[in-house]
Amino acid sequence: MKWLVLLTGLAVVLGAVPRKPTARDFELEETDNGFNVIAITDSKRLLLGQIGRKANHNEDDVTFEITEGRDEASGGYRVTISWQGPSDKIFEDCYDFGTKQWYGGPEQKEQYWPIQKSKLQKYSIISKEDDNSAVSERYWVNSAGWYIYIQPEAPLFVDHHNILDNHICFVAEVTAPYSMRRTQNVLKYDLWFFDNAKEAHQHAVDTYLGKPSDIPDYRMIQYPVWSTWARYSREIDQNSLWEFANEINDSGFPNAQFEIDDLWEICYGSLTVDERKLPDFKKLIQDIKGLGFRVTIWVHPFINKDCDPWYSDALEKGYLVLNEEGSPDTSWWNNNGSVPAYIDFTNPEAAEWYSTRIQDLIDTYDIDSLKFDAGESSWSPQIPVQNGDIDLHPGNIVQAYVRTVAKFGPMIEIRSGMRTQDLPVFIRMVDKDTLWDFNNGLATLVTTLLQMNLNGYTLVLPDMIGGNGYNAKPSKELFVRWLQANVFMPTLQYSFVPWDHDDEAVEICRRYTQLHAEFADEIAAAMQESVRSGAPVNPPIWWLDPTDEDALAVWDEFLLGERILAAPVLEEGAVSRDIYLPRGQWRDGVTNEMVEGPVWLRDYPAPLDTLPYFTLED
Repeated sequence: MKWLVLLTGLAVVLGAVPRKPTARDFELEETDNGFNVIAITDSKRLLLGQIGRKANHNEDDVTFEITEGRDEASGGYRVTISWQGPSDKIFEDCYDFGTKQWYGGPEQKEQYWPIQKSKLQKYSIISKEDDNSAVSERYWVNSAGWYIYIQPEAPLFVDHHNILDNHICFVAEVTAPYSMRRTQNVLKYDLWFFDNAKEAHQHAVDTYLGKPSDIPDYRMIQYPVWSTWARYSREIDQNSLWEFANEINDSGFPNAQFEIDDLWEICYGSLTVDERKLPDFKKLIQDIKGLGFRVTIWVHPFINKDCDPWYSDALEKGYLVLNEEGSPDTSWWNNNGSVPAYIDFTNPEAAEWYSTRIQDLIDTYDIDSLKFDAGESSWSPQIPVQNGDIDLHPGNIVQAYVRTVAKFGPMIEIRSGMRTQDLPVFIRMVDKDTLWDFNNGLATLVTTLLQMNLNGYTLVLPDMIGGNGYNAKPSKELFVRWLQANVFMPTLQYSFVPWDHDDEAVEICRRYTQLHAEFADEIAAAMQESVRSGAPVNPPIWWLDPTDEDALAVWDEFLLGERILAAPVLEEGAVSRDIYLPRGQWRDGVTNEMVEGPVWLRDYPAPLDTLPYFTLED
């Protein structure tokens, strides 16, 4: 093995006597299975993990580099570890979860928080449809104040608890979904140490993650988006759309826009209105606008094979992603008996062709904006061939797609992301199921919000209130609790409606829809702060005191900015809950009483019409 060791404060123990440790010091201790990484602080030795578990120390074709140093500007301490070798080598570095809380990693269907509660088995870190992993970043931070950022060229997998019990393991292996045409394998990452998780995360934002360049449309922040999807699925036509718009208008609820979802095209990818269902679409849009709505429409990056002449035109011009065998054939959830293809947004001509057709649709029908669905690289034919550096595949197309469509303005929404935290648009959570628990239900509305914010995606559009309804329509209780959980998130999205239930549900929902609107300026201010500093719009509650061990473990509360704490009821049948308030003077939003933290409020009363929330007073 070739060594390049550039160290000022790190002792490499290979039969040598280590020097006296400093306040921040490291040793690599050779073992039969790689190296133990040992940190020495205040003369105490802490085993951080085991690295190089798959590397043979006697192989000349593997290069191991480790460098370290202190960053004077931030006060952080960095260790950079790099493995490089032929494409048939596997690199595996593992770090002990210990007793710390860990955050970050990929968006998940069963989104646990902190993430050491979950199990992942050699899980590819790409944007993919499996497990709702549309947002997949290579960043992890823990409660002790250290974080890991892995460079994008690594063909990366992550493992929780399987390779080593109570460890997070990072595996670089040139295997699917990564191309076997890669000529090398590499695992390179920076390990940073700070005094607490907040300092660590702020440094990660400044150094790697980035921050949004602007905020989305204010009316979308203030008032609900009304979507046809959960209510009608694909069964929309001229009459049902007009009737739904009038229902909403007659209810007296406010709106940001009316969103026409699937299935308005004559075939998927045509971007051409089906006049059998929508005989006068332009007039319909104008009529809906006459009720005070803006109108948006659902689009996607696919063309189905039976959708001609658009499919044949795109194929002939080289505008479709091909796999390594030269086939464009793939799949998505709207195959509808056909075989789809994915437009190749890494080809600038294809991206321009798609954008021009979208703009023509907008201009023809006077559409206000768009919901851009999908985008995950797994919808490409596997293994995809893309333009650009092969060591960045298959994530190139995710970036290319969302950067192409972000040009359509502040009212759009997207749902996938890889290193696209800078975009000034809403990024939507992948669909939630109409359930309560961590099986993609209501509990994950909060944990996904926290996960996305701690990956730098702070402009979050939560999924529809009550979930997608695939398994069942939401009960009154679930619907109301879902809305309450959503109130202090960046925006509301209805599809199922309050009047599906009873007058009590309507009045509760009206009150909390109005409460959200009253805090729109506060939400916008938190977004502006995110633009300025990269701070989460909805941080975990430990953001106010990252040394608070109780706060570091809380998953079912969240902040809006640094002033509002929301503690929604997420358990079926519950009429009370325990609430933790970090240090500070808190005004109870329900009773108006003052409470001093840190404190646990046990069995705080929260009947169906009550959302517990608190305001931090100066």
